[in-house]
Amino acid sequence: MTRKRLLDRFLRYVQIDTTAGSPGKEYPSSKGQLALGKILADEMRTFGIANAEQDEFGVIYAEIPGNVPDAPAVAFCAHLDTSPETTGAGVKPQVIQNYEGGDIVLPGDTSKVIRESENPELADLHGCTLITTDGTTLLGADDKAGIAVILEMAERLLADPQIAHGPVKILLTCDEEIGHGVDHVDLKRLAADVCYTLDGGGADEINAETFSADQAVVSVHGVNIHPSIAKGRMINALRAAGMFLDRLPRDMMSPETTDGRHGFIHPVHVSGGVAEVEIQLILRSFETSELESQAELLHSTARSVEADLPGSKLTVVTSPQYRNMREGLVKEPRALEYAIEAHKRLSRTPKQELIRGGTDGSILTEQGLPTPNLSTGQHNPHSPLEWACLDEMEKAVEVLISLLGVWAEKK
Repeated sequence: MTRKRLLDRFLRYVQIDTTAGSPGKEYPSSKGQLALGKILADEMRTFGIANAEQDEFGVIYAEIPGNVPDAPAVAFCAHLDTSPETTGAGVKPQVIQNYEGGDIVLPGDTSKVIRESENPELADLHGCTLITTDGTTLLGADDKAGIAVILEMAERLLADPQIAHGPVKILLTCDEEIGHGVDHVDLKRLAADVCYTLDGGGADEINAETFSADQAVVSVHGVNIHPSIAKGRMINALRAAGMFLDRLPRDMMSPETTDGRHGFIHPVHVSGGVAEVEIQLILRSFETSELESQAELLHSTARSVEADLPGSKLTVVTSPQYRNMREGLVKEPRALEYAIEAHKRLSRTPKQELIRGGTDGSILTEQGLPTPNLSTGQHNPHSPLEWACLDEMEKAVEVLISLLGVWAEKK
């Protein structure tokens, strides 16, 4: 029954459109996040968490009191929004029981195929229950699988008072996908000693390292004048911007040419016209110090364009986004050690993987709340080829309960 309940709640959540909008206009950036958050707070109150509350920013806080005196307060965090890279409106989840192997053709757009060759993890999931999209939207397992896992864990705790645990805190955030997930999180209100984000991939992964990240904005200034009298007078900012982008490394330091621990400089948006252009870029490295050299490369590239296109002016401004959680987790090694122990108590082998990106946990850790990331059974996020595995979600629930036991026992 609990396995079916986990599936049912996940299917309900993904059908609510919580696609993140544009940052800066309102918070959260889409009304669907508020709608889902209200449903979740009501749901938690229904199964016994009387203090579940959605605050004025759409952030959800809830607490299950501990039954082990003096045990640390452990928080679990997931995010309500889904990526704006693929629409989350009108999600039609497809449930495949007892997956037999082979490619999965998606019925809403048969040109979309989840191929075994591109998803080698499918080879270990024969006989499992998979959930896919119909090929016209994303699924939203990032991060509604995490939400479903946390709420299922909470309901099981309340149903079985014999499970030992300290205070359990639940935190559901908004706008994580656009970099604003913890903007309005009140850590004093959360009052947790340690936290874990549920925003990871296949079963038994633990993420204790993320990129360090900065944003860069390059403002390109030219001179606009009517083209009929432009000779010797016009300085086209679009041409200067093109020169700048063309001079960035192409065979290295780009997402399409790097993997593992290699960082990158990634242009993500260009806007403007002849007089002025704005280029937005993201800088990523597992070593925070390397962000400075990436920024200096942007400055030197800007100066080279100015030299070759006299009269143009390029300014580069960088700002921090988040930092490698590894830097903060060394201050509280138990956060990772106990996650490893929780898997071992279930006779599983934990896999420590890097995240070539960031999570809410990156910033929470930087703010002083150690927050590694755990698996939820989500795969191919941000894509119409996204899918999830119910069996891996079930394993994630078991890990959380085991993890609470470790913290309660060892304190």
